[in-house]
Amino acid sequence: MKFLLSLLLLGLVASVNAQILNAESLRKVADTSGWSGAASIDFALKRNVNDFISIGSDIHVEHETPKHLILLKNDFRFQKVENDKFTNAGILHLRYNYKTHRKMSWEVFGQAQYNKVSLVDFRGLFGSGPRLKLSNSEKYRFYLGILIMFEHEELADGITPIQRDFRGSTYFSFSLYPTEHITVVSTTYYQPLISSFSDYRISSQSSAIVGLYKNFALKMTYTFTYDEFPAVGIANSQYSFTSGITYIFD
Repeated sequence: MKFLLSLLLLGLVASVNAQILNAESLRKVADTSGWSGAASIDFALKRNVNDFISIGSDIHVEHETPKHLILLKNDFRFQKVENDKFTNAGILHLRYNYKTHRKMSWEVFGQAQYNKVSLVDFRGLFGSGPRLKLSNSEKYRFYLGILIMFEHEELADGITPIQRDFRGSTYFSFSLYPTEHITVVSTTYYQPLISSFSDYRISSQSSAIVGLYKNFALKMTYTFTYDEFPAVGIANSQYSFTSGITYIFD
């Protein structure tokens, strides 16, 4: 059972291309203390303006105590758009949680990323807010997060100026454990611009994780995102199908 619970911290959290990081699948469900982490490699078929494939690596490290949680994720990806050459994308995410109540914690996070396919030269985020636990069951867990974040974004479309804005980041997440070796995680984010709610992003991701042998697991993920105002020439909606092998160290 410990192996299954540890699987949640793998997360291929939304693909880097999706631009909205699903930090939920980074979390370890068991309320244990100490260091843990995971390393994975994956392959994906995605759609942006064109269909393309990607190969990615993902490293995640986490430290947890009864009151505190710190997690760090580094994701690097090579992407090939149809017959063009490979380009790359990367993301670095750091998050801290302080448990203020049995069912509530306060989150603070920072994130930096870039993505050549989506014409994002740089996007930096810093945010904070409460995270609520909505259930008591160990096999079926539901969460709600309500955060505010500052965003600095530089696009490579040659038209859009540098953006410095505040956005909301509300998410609903659930984790299901139907059997000892299967985990299902799903999270949906809604991120509107505070000054104009007509400028928003939506991201929804669902993952199935199946234990294979000892510390190895198979993970399959579907991600859908919508950005009302992406870089010029980039589609509003994007999706990705990702599968890969993950090794968990604890």
